[in-house]
Amino acid sequence: MRMLQTKLTDAGGVVLTTHLRKMSKKISYPACERNKSFILEVLQKYLESSKPGHVLEIGSGTGQHVSYFAQHFPNLTFQPSEYEDRLFGSIRAYAKDTPTNNVKDPVKIDITTDSKTWNLDIEKFDYLLNVNMMHISPYNCTVGLFTNASKVLKPGGLMITYGPYAHNGVIEPQSNINFDRGLRSENPEWGLRDINDLQKIAEDVGIKLLKKHDLPANNKCLAWQKMEYE
Repeated sequence: MRMLQTKLTDAGGVVLTTHLRKMSKKISYPACERNKSFILEVLQKYLESSKPGHVLEIGSGTGQHVSYFAQHFPNLTFQPSEYEDRLFGSIRAYAKDTPTNNVKDPVKIDITTDSKTWNLDIEKFDYLLNVNMMHISPYNCTVGLFTNASKVLKPGGLMITYGPYAHNGVIEPQSNINFDRGLRSENPEWGLRDINDLQKIAEDVGIKLLKKHDLPANNKCLAWQKMEYE
């Protein structure tokens, strides 16, 4: 089977080689394989696995994460989404191979648009997931994430975000400083977002930060909750 190669850079600024099997639609990013178990440990603290519920993932990428997480929460139904058309085949391939059969067909979502235009068949979700999007997208995507989360989450619903962040105006360690510089040199609208700024955006739309979880490779999971009132 002939292999194709492409390159990507993870949050540590390391250039990785990704192999794409020509005969498979699945795309495998090594960074996803490295971080998925650590993110899962955080999800297991917040996602209720004993009763049915609905999870919306914004920016599903290759589909590696949603398929992996879904297997550990068989009572939850996962709705993947993506903006990049080229990734839909990979998401569908991972969803098809998910043994718990609880990953739906992906939908195209532009996070900067109103959620009413997304053609979702579920009006309100129990959980929302977003992995490694904020720092590699314009700031209005981050604003759109919180604004729309406040609309699609049930009162008391939870959102878990993952990635590298600044805090109190400080980026650390040096590898994250270098990563941020590299992102901004590639696109001035990209870069690590400050948790303080995120809290201000969140509070304006009725979402509060519950807890910060430090994870390997200088990343964090942030747990957010929509206020109980509409």
